[in-house]
Amino acid sequence: MPGYRTTEIRITDPDVVAVSGTDRHLLVIPSDDPTDAVEGAVLELTDEDLAAADDYEVDDYARVEVTLASGTKAWAYLESAPSAVPS
Repeated sequence: MPGYRTTEIRITDPDVVAVSGTDRHLLVIPSDDPTDAVEGAVLELTDEDLAAADDYEVDDYARVEVTLASGTKAWAYLESAPSAVPS
């Protein structure tokens, strides 16, 4: 994802911390540096899978449609509020 970078946030939801084993999670945020990009993989999900992912994610994340370097559109969970802790 060109134009984005990662940082960390502190998760306070005890259920999410219990599942993940940590209160620090990565967060994708827009970057002012045009050379920044976040690499990853595109997964094909069913509507049920996507709903489960939406249910799991805490309010710090929002599902947003993004354009990948290939021009493909995809969903990504990005920052929903400026609560990131710089990494």
